[in-house]
Amino acid sequence: MKSLAELQAIKDRMKDKIVLREGTSDIRVVVGMATCGIAAGARPVLNAFVEEVNAQGLCEKVSVSQTGCIGYCRLEPIVEIHEAGKEKVTYIHMNAEKAKEVVEKHLKGGKVVAEYTVTDAN
Repeated sequence: MKSLAELQAIKDRMKDKIVLREGTSDIRVVVGMATCGIAAGARPVLNAFVEEVNAQGLCEKVSVSQTGCIGYCRLEPIVEIHEAGKEKVTYIHMNAEKAKEVVEKHLKGGKVVAEYTVTDAN
């Protein structure tokens, strides 16, 4: 890096890649990133949510963050979706492909992907 212009260009390029943030978005996606979640594959899930929220142009509406242990290690990777005025939705046994589908169908389309959610049978 040799100038402030170069630094600004880097900042502008990276801004589109950074969706992880604290904030008061309409929808919060929370990925369990304790040791159990990471061991089960939560990092690619978190990355997929960040990339897909950005790709779908949902950055203003959706924030993606991480948390510690959610408490159901056998169901990891776990993702919780919090929407104002609605009940929390908990997705289990997630992977990057499922994350992309959840962004498309749930976050963008408004329809919960029921087959990936926690049920009494799990």
